Amino acid sequence: MDISRDKLVAIVGEEGVSADPALLQSFRGAGAVSGGEPALVVRPSSTAEVRELVKLARADGLNLVFSSSAPPRLRGDSVPAGEAVMVDMSGMDEIVRLDRRNKVALIEPGVTYEKLIPEVDAAGLKVLMPLLPKGGKSVLASALEREPILIPKYHWDMTDPMLCTELVFGTGDLFRTGSAAGPGSLEQQWAAGGAQKNPMGPAQTDFVRVVQGSQGTMAAVTWCTLKLEVKPSMHRIYFVPDTKLSRLSDFTYRAMRPKLGDEWLILNAWQLATIIADDPAGVEEVAAMQAPWTVIYGVSGYEYLPEQRVAYQEKDLARHAQAAGVTAVPEVPGCPARKMERILAAPSPDPYYKAAPKGAFADIFFITTLDKAPSFLEVMEAEADKLGYPADRIGIYIQPIQQGRNVHLEFTLYYDPKDAGKANELFSSASQALSAAGAFFSRPYGPWAELAYARCPDTVAALRKVKDMLDPDGILNRGKLCFTEEVV
Repeated sequence: MDISRDKLVAIVGEEGVSADPALLQSFRGAGAVSGGEPALVVRPSSTAEVRELVKLARADGLNLVFSSSAPPRLRGDSVPAGEAVMVDMSGMDEIVRLDRRNKVALIEPGVTYEKLIPEVDAAGLKVLMPLLPKGGKSVLASALEREPILIPKYHWDMTDPMLCTELVFGTGDLFRTGSAAGPGSLEQQWAAGGAQKNPMGPAQTDFVRVVQGSQGTMAAVTWCTLKLEVKPSMHRIYFVPDTKLSRLSDFTYRAMRPKLGDEWLILNAWQLATIIADDPAGVEEVAAMQAPWTVIYGVSGYEYLPEQRVAYQEKDLARHAQAAGVTAVPEVPGCPARKMERILAAPSPDPYYKAAPKGAFADIFFITTLDKAPSFLEVMEAEADKLGYPADRIGIYIQPIQQGRNVHLEFTLYYDPKDAGKANELFSSASQALSAAGAFFSRPYGPWAELAYARCPDTVAALRKVKDMLDPDGILNRGKLCFTEEVV
């Protein structure tokens, strides 16, 4: 790959191009993905510069890999396969518009949760966010990668909370999706009362679904609109600890059907302790005080009749809990409700909460249904036993999504980075065993791509046709997903 620094400087300026070894090193590995060869990092400041970079890549055969979050890298989607020019979008960090009436924000890729939350809060709105995103995490990237949000009743579709987008395809063409496509400019749409809130379109197309989860292989996203919700005027957190996941699953299903509660998640003792322990050295002690499983849920009241809204939800949830044979309490050992409320409303403190206990971790996550979760727990326990990894030290997080129709099931393997062998073995063997048992790796990072696509040759053929249309020269994140033949 022939890379001309001068041509890149001509687009983004001298300050926008870097070959700093430490910066390049931050892109060489993430989680189970390693071996990338970043040659340079460029920092565009506008959509126009992104388009010019894409046009240069087509002309010179460059491989562009887009990234917008701060290091450390956790998943591997921005670790290049082969040599690449890294396109750091973090400098495009404007909150373009907050629309209180329509509950929507228009943001650029570099907007982090730390930046967005205070602005949204001041507008009387609430960000729909995942569990403890790392510091410096791009909100757009989180939505683009379909990270599960904490409030399942607001998760209507897998694209939520992402709405409309502005895309730069591998052809260099600019494209806007949904109601942002027109007619008229954004300013003209705003003047007419438009809010870029409908993600479908133009016409019957839905390119957001093509681009989401594509790990930057289909297009660069230069802004998106994001669904927000009204900030509660009353908010209460409850815990439902129990020895049996089956009872908590029953309770969850009963509550999800009438869309009761706001935040709703299920943690095992070790994962809960990792989140609430004030000192990483005390995780084991805190975990020993917890029930094997805990549901955490929130109830909210808003501007109108907040007390009545909270009261009826508390009453109905208590009735469903009794029917499932469980009991809600206002605190668990080491964590009162107010503490958990603060935890769920903010990004993770530094160091990242999963890295704090032992220094490193590996996640295995996929989509399934709640009733099937116990069978996957058995698979994971069996794999851990084979390798002598303590199964009771695996963090487990179950997040209902799409209003409870399915769940994000996540296993976290904690390990000392100086002794990663057993954890890496378990990551590999468990990923294969879980896939064979029916796990749906909807976000196939690194080695999961082969597991996910090997069973779907028709999907692979269709994706390659779409890729040929949107990125005919293969300049966007070569070698990822099912496009491995592009590696040069």
